[in-house]
Amino acid sequence: MTQSLKTADIDLIQRIIPHRYPFLLVDRVVDINGVETCTGLKNVTFNEPHFQGHFPGAPIMPGVTIVEAMAQTAAVMVGVEKDLADKDFLVYFMSIESCKFRRKVVPGDVLKMHITTKRGGGKVWKFEGRAEVDGELACEASFTAMMDLPKE
Repeated sequence: MTQSLKTADIDLIQRIIPHRYPFLLVDRVVDINGVETCTGLKNVTFNEPHFQGHFPGAPIMPGVTIVEAMAQTAAVMVGVEKDLADKDFLVYFMSIESCKFRRKVVPGDVLKMHITTKRGGGKVWKFEGRAEVDGELACEASFTAMMDLPKE
C-alpha cells in the first residue's frame, strides 16, 4: 500500500511557524514523509530586502538565509506531522555543521530544499539539508535545532 505524502501551503506554514515577511523563507513544503523527509520550495524574487545590499548590481541570496530556509522547511515538516498548527510552536538553532555553498542563488531561481531527519522525537532534532537550483547543488549543511513543543 502506497503512503500518501503530505503538503503544506503558505497558509498552513504560517499557522505552524511564527516567521513572517521578510523572514519567512519557504513558500511550500511538499512530499512530507512523516518526520523523515520533505522538500521545501522557495521562489527567489528580486523584491526581497536583502538584495538591496547583497549586492547592488549583482543580487545574490545570502548563504545564511539559505540555511535558515532549510531550517524553516524542517520545522514545517515536524509541525505538519505533529499537528502543531496554531499551537505557538517555536524552533531554535543549536548548531550548524559541515555547511558548504556550491553555487549562487539569484532572483528568478526556485530553491528546492531536501531535508532528512537524522535524529529527533523529543526537544533536540538533527537534520541534513541540501538546497538545489535546477538540480544543481547550491548549499548543503547539517543542523541541530531545539523544538519548543507546546505542552500537551
